[in-house]
Amino acid sequence: MKPIDKHINNPGTENVRRLSPRIVIAWVAIIVGVSAGIATGQTSDVQGEQVLTRGPVHEAFAGIINYNPEPGLLVESAPPEAINELPPEMRPEGDNITWIPGYWAWDDERNDFLWISGTWRALPPGREWISGYWSPTTQGYQWTSGYWADSTLRETTYLPRPPETLETGPNVVAPSSDYGWTPGCWVWHQESYAWRAGYWNEGRSDWEWNPAHYVWTPRGYIFVDGFWDYSVARRGILFAPVFFDSRVYSRRDYRYSPTIVISLGAFVEHLFLRPRYSHYYFGDYYASSYRNRGFYSSFAFQSSRNGYDPVYSHQRWEHRNDAQWERRFEASHQYRRDNKSARPPRTWSTQRDLASRSDAPKSDTLVMATPLDQLARGKGTPVKLQTVVADERQRLAQRGHEVQKFLENRRELEVRSKDPQAGKLASQTKPTKVERPGSPIVGKQSNQLLKAHGLPPASRSGPDPNELVRPGSGQVPGNRPRTKVPGTQTVPRMVEPQKGSPGPQQTPGTRPQTKIPVPQTGPREVEPKRGDPRPEQTPGNRPQTKIPIPRTGPRAVEPKRGNPASRPQTKIPVPKTVPGVVEPKRDPRPQTVPGNRSKQESPRPQSEPRKTSQQKGDPGRGKSEPRGRPSQPEIKPAAKSIPVLPIEDSKPKKKEK
Repeated sequence: MKPIDKHINNPGTENVRRLSPRIVIAWVAIIVGVSAGIATGQTSDVQGEQVLTRGPVHEAFAGIINYNPEPGLLVESAPPEAINELPPEMRPEGDNITWIPGYWAWDDERNDFLWISGTWRALPPGREWISGYWSPTTQGYQWTSGYWADSTLRETTYLPRPPETLETGPNVVAPSSDYGWTPGCWVWHQESYAWRAGYWNEGRSDWEWNPAHYVWTPRGYIFVDGFWDYSVARRGILFAPVFFDSRVYSRRDYRYSPTIVISLGAFVEHLFLRPRYSHYYFGDYYASSYRNRGFYSSFAFQSSRNGYDPVYSHQRWEHRNDAQWERRFEASHQYRRDNKSARPPRTWSTQRDLASRSDAPKSDTLVMATPLDQLARGKGTPVKLQTVVADERQRLAQRGHEVQKFLENRRELEVRSKDPQAGKLASQTKPTKVERPGSPIVGKQSNQLLKAHGLPPASRSGPDPNELVRPGSGQVPGNRPRTKVPGTQTVPRMVEPQKGSPGPQQTPGTRPQTKIPVPQTGPREVEPKRGDPRPEQTPGNRPQTKIPIPRTGPRAVEPKRGNPASRPQTKIPVPKTVPGVVEPKRDPRPQTVPGNRSKQESPRPQSEPRKTSQQKGDPGRGKSEPRGRPSQPEIKPAAKSIPVLPIEDSKPKKKEK
C-alpha cells in the first residue's frame, strides 16, 4: 500500500481523508486493478507488480539455435491463465510491424512464473509466427518453443530425431571479411538424413541471418530453413518482463499494458543464452552459479559448438575490421563476473534509485530500461514512434485471443492426450505431415515491402543433392562436398566411382586398350594395338597376309594366347608329305609362273605385329572370316609348280660327308 499512503499524505488531497473507509477501499481496488499497467517510471512499482530489468527474451523477438535440439524445460507447476494484455499507445513506424502478445515463462530463483511482456515486432519477410506453449506430461509441464515458419507452406512435417551434429566450424578460408560462416545441418533427403555442409554467406548490415535448424515438439522435430531477419536495432521494441502477484492477475477485470522499454544497446551488451529453455536472457546473469545451471554468455556459447547465436554472430560481423573487439567483449564480461558493483540492476525500481545517487557509476551500458513516453520525447532516438489509434489498439488486443486459440490447435496436433509418452521424444521413424492452421501473425512477402525500408537479400536455395553426405559413408567434416559461394573458388572433392558406373572420360590419344575377340578358325593377322602407328597404305597395295605352308619336320611352336613371356611351347605334328605341294628349293628367290603374280615379301618392320598360325586340328578352310579382313585364299594342288615363299625360320641342312 506504499503508493496509496504517499498519495494520501499529500497536502493537496485533503478531500480524500474525509471519505469513508468503504470508499477508500474501493479506490484502492481501482488503482491496483485498472491502473496496474500505467507505471511510467515516475513513481514506484504498482502494488503486486515488479518490473524487471533482466529475464527471458520474447522468443518472437530473438531466438537461439541449438545444433542438437532436446526436449523442452520441465516444471512441476501449471502455468496460470494468460493475462489480458493491451498493446501500448505508441508503436514504431513501419508497414510490416505488428503486436505479438506475451506469455508465461518460468523463473528458477522465485520458483514461480513471470510474465514476458508482448513486443512490437517488425515481422521477418515471408514468415509467420508459431507461438510456443506449455503442455502437461506425467512429470509436470513441459515447454515447446515457438518458431518462424515459412508462410508459403500449409503443412507441418514432423521428422524423426536427427543425428548428432557434425559441425566443427569453417573448413575453408573465407572469401573476404564480408562473409560469415553458416553452420551445416542434417536435412531429410530421400527417406533418410543427409549432412549438408556449411558455407560462407555474405553478410548485410541491416539484416541478420538465421541458419537452418530444428525445433523439438512432442510429436517430432520440425525443420526450419534459413531466413533473413531484421537487425536488432530495426527489429522493434522489447518491453520489460514483470513478476505479478497472483492476487492481481487473477481478477477478471484486470488489464495490463507494458510501458517500460528495454534498451537494445544494453540488451546486446548483457546477453546470455539458455539452450535447455531455448531462450535468450538479458541482464545480470554473471555469477558463476548461473553457468552451472545452463546459462552461457554469447562468446562462450558460440565457441562451445553447442549452437549458433545469430545476435552475437551479427555483432561480430559488424566489428569485423576491429581485431580486438572479441577480446574486449570477453574481458568486459569477466570483469563484471568478478566485480558485482559493475553489474546492471535487476529491477526497474533499483535502476531508478541508482540514477538518483551521485556516487552511482555513470555508464550507458548500465541503463537497462526507459519509460515509453520518455523514449518518444527523446531526441536522437533510433526508433521513430507514432500513436496507435483506438480502433487499431482494440483490434490488436483481440489478437491475443486469436493467438490463444491458435495455441490450443497446435497443442492438440502435437500432444497426444492420455499418452504416457506425452511430452517426451516421439519414437516415429518416418515423417508425418499435418495440415497447419494459419497463424494470426504473418509477415509480408519481400515483393510487398516498401523499398524505403530496405529489402532482404535473396535466401540460399534448398539442399543440393550433390552436397549431401549420408551417415556412415565415411565422410568427415574436413572432407565435405564442395559448397558453392557466389564469386568464390572452392576446393573440389574427389569422388571414387561406384561399381557399375561408367569410368572417367578419356581424352583423345589416351583411349583405353580394349581386346577385340578374334575367331579361332583359320590363321589370322594380329591387329596392332590402338595408338600404334600403322604402315602407310598405297592404292592397290593390300596388306600382306602370310599364307601358312605345311612344312616337314619340326617347326616353331606357336605360343598360346596370354602372356608372351610365359607361353608354353607345344610340338604340333605336321604331315611329312602334302599332296600337291612341291618341296621348295633352297634358292632364296621365289619361282614364278606366267599368269600367276608373285608376291614378294618385304622385310618386316620391328613395329609390325607378330602373326599367328592356325591352331591344332583347325583345317583352315570352309570357315567364314570376320568382316573387314581379306578372305583366306584356298590352297589347291598345282599341276606343274606353284610359287613358293621362302621359309625364314628353317635351318639349312648339313652336307653329307
